[in-house]
Amino acid sequence: MSQYYNAKRSKNRYIPGLATSFKISRSKIDLFLECARCFYLDRRLGVGRPPGYPFNLNTAVDTLLKKEFDTHRVAGNRHPLMETYGLDLIPLQHQLIDQWRENFVGVQFDHQPTKLLVTGAVDDLWVDKSGLVYVVDYKSTSKSGEVNLDADWQIGYKRQMEIYQWLLRQNGLTVSDTGYFVYCNGDTDKEAFDAKLEFDVKIIPYVGQADWVESTLMDIKKCLDDDIIPPAGKDCDYCAYRSASQELEISSS
Repeated sequence: MSQYYNAKRSKNRYIPGLATSFKISRSKIDLFLECARCFYLDRRLGVGRPPGYPFNLNTAVDTLLKKEFDTHRVAGNRHPLMETYGLDLIPLQHQLIDQWRENFVGVQFDHQPTKLLVTGAVDDLWVDKSGLVYVVDYKSTSKSGEVNLDADWQIGYKRQMEIYQWLLRQNGLTVSDTGYFVYCNGDTDKEAFDAKLEFDVKIIPYVGQADWVESTLMDIKKCLDDDIIPPAGKDCDYCAYRSASQELEISSS
């Protein structure tokens, strides 16, 4: 039986008035924007959403891409994919690159107005000859047709890119508004599997606007300090499920 909800979580919960900074990840910022109620239940009250299953194939693709680009990072030259797209960039060599890419560590910045320690683990960073840094994020899927960033749900991808850009700027890097998604699309049109999955790899540029991050951190701080649970996000399926279940339980009792 699952032990996930046997007790309210005591760790990683916000306590109003605490002198030390409270760690807030990139994904939790996105959760707040998706549904402030779910965010509050998680970070303030210690009851998170049910955990999702790991995407092991996606993780494998990320790992292999990092190894591949690291080869060119060490050599100090362009990846063939960069040449294909006419990008005069190379993978950034930096003493903190491994730390910045490590989950649960990542790029960090202690935002003093809110005492929120903002974190986010990047997939990669590229740089041009002038020293301008470009945030790179790996994505993988399997769908017919060309991959793009046009779906409504992909706003999370865009916010992810913008938070990384903001974080790196707070750490003193000169970061381009333009970032790149290395998007891998699994080919399912083959006649046979043959123990091999092939991908069409595409670079998609995205021009980020990270000016929303600062005000959002202020809103998060206000939310966490409040003793009133905020309303549910209008499109939150989790809150809708809880509400519908509660109504049925009450009417059936």
